[in-house]
Amino acid sequence: MTPPRWSATLSNKLFPEFPWSHLAPLRKVAGSHPDGVVNMAIGAPVDPTPAIIRDALAKAADAPGYPAIAGTSELREAIVNYYSRKGVRCLDATMVLPTIGSKEAIGQLPAFLGLNSNDTITFPDIGYPTYEIGALAVGATPHRYSDPMEVDTENVAVFWINSPSNPEGRILDVAELRTLVSRARATKTLLVSDECYLDFGWDRPAVSILDSAVCDDDPTGLLVINSLSKRSNLAGYRAGFFAGDPTLIAALLDYRQHMGQMVPGPVQAAMTAALLDEDHVLVQRELYLDRLASIKPAVLAAGFTVKYSEGGLYLWLSRAGEDCWQIADWFARLGIVCVPGEIYGTSGRNHVRLSLTASDSAVAEATRRLRV
Repeated sequence: MTPPRWSATLSNKLFPEFPWSHLAPLRKVAGSHPDGVVNMAIGAPVDPTPAIIRDALAKAADAPGYPAIAGTSELREAIVNYYSRKGVRCLDATMVLPTIGSKEAIGQLPAFLGLNSNDTITFPDIGYPTYEIGALAVGATPHRYSDPMEVDTENVAVFWINSPSNPEGRILDVAELRTLVSRARATKTLLVSDECYLDFGWDRPAVSILDSAVCDDDPTGLLVINSLSKRSNLAGYRAGFFAGDPTLIAALLDYRQHMGQMVPGPVQAAMTAALLDEDHVLVQRELYLDRLASIKPAVLAAGFTVKYSEGGLYLWLSRAGEDCWQIADWFARLGIVCVPGEIYGTSGRNHVRLSLTASDSAVAEATRRLRV
């Protein structure tokens, strides 16, 4: 029997193996620890969604009609208001667009832009795997870089940056960001900044590429993608948004209208409440800082070096003479699951990532085991 034509597509493996499947052996080793598993690999929030956000969701639950794909006027103004508090003056309500979380926006952006095999997309070698997935999905050439400041943007369609970065926690300062903006504009390259950790700068504040000091209030050729998953513990709501170049935002809106990619109305109401409130973010920052203060001295005492980790929600660790799998196995024998750095790119093969999104009790237990 002749197989259906679509089966050939299924048999041609487009994407690499889903990265988190590599953690199964480590979880098995950790599971044998007599005191149980401490999962410090998880990147999802574990703390409660703030009441002010849950209340807004509940009040908007009667939603029989279709939601606005462009976002409600209240949500669009809340996004503009949020970024204005970050030093951004160039946005108005026509230059923002809600998305169904940030992962779909990142993964599908190359398709939104109509990129193909003639295009190159560059992204961090140590970074969120979905940057590469978006390139592979449209047949574009994926190009990895180890340092954004060394990227040649000539003939590059999209240049991804992430500050504070996942997993390294590196923060790019105003001067560095200005250089990247200038370089991208000179080659007509779209500079896209993943800013989902923007509220979590530890050693110094994180800065948006739309900050007045960076782009001189000109959003041309610049796009940011942001998420409320980490800022407001809304990973389960799938709440994100685009902001930036008005021509590009208008084109993205047109695409999403045709594709029916809409954020549910109650979620838009919850996003609005979240973006207008800073108090819950300050509370969450203190939780992460307390966890950082607990475990960082313990990993240093265990002989590890912490690289960057200036912001974001992770510690990026290495230990002399060991690769990431050896380190991850060492942690697993303590019953602690971490992420081998090679999952994020070949440059991470000597590092592991520990997450601060584990609960207070989990971080305290991991700290205790490291000290023993």
